[in-house]
Amino acid sequence: MKKRIVVKLSGSLFGFEDTKTLKQYAEFFVKMSKICQPIIIAGGGKIARHYISHARSSGADESTLDELGIEVSRLNAKLLIYALQDKAYPHPPVNLKEVATAADSGLIVVTGGLHPGQSTNATAALIAEKVRASAFFNATDVDGVYDSDPNKNKNASKFKKIPIKQLRSMLVHQDAVAGGYDLMDIVALKVIERSKLKTRILKSDPKVLEKAIKGSPEGTEIILT
Repeated sequence: MKKRIVVKLSGSLFGFEDTKTLKQYAEFFVKMSKICQPIIIAGGGKIARHYISHARSSGADESTLDELGIEVSRLNAKLLIYALQDKAYPHPPVNLKEVATAADSGLIVVTGGLHPGQSTNATAALIAEKVRASAFFNATDVDGVYDSDPNKNKNASKFKKIPIKQLRSMLVHQDAVAGGYDLMDIVALKVIERSKLKTRILKSDPKVLEKAIKGSPEGTEIILT
């Protein structure tokens, strides 16, 4: 059986007009499927935040907003499934049991969020645990973990490796409202720690991901000691 790798894809890839990028990712995952089985979790991105913002202004509660974000992430997952055609499991699984069944098909699996109250990062970690993935790659808008926001501080320094305890302390004040998740979250870190998941946070770019899948030390590695 091929090794399984889990990739959380930034929701920013599923933009309103950018269809070329998604096709490039589909081609990339088909190529990678020759050496491993990709299991991909699509984020909700700006589209999810747009819907969540509108619903919040109308008075919707946070759990309802979470469900809205999950629906959008599943639509994003379907877009990638359509691009992958017959190389992909035909629909996004909606719970961990369905993810496991889909993974047993041997096809590329693409899903979105699963449970209200969990970010897609936490979902991706749980899926990696469930399918016994050899690695979990969190592909984001930045190329790793920095000691401060690199978009605001040009002197921000990137960690090649970061102990999980240090990353947890950095995330402790992060928002837990619907649509407010970023690089990683506390629930995801707990799952990574308990299952000793090999995890990297890296730039969402097919070339970078390919290097990482093949063993290159891209992005930031989360150290579990």
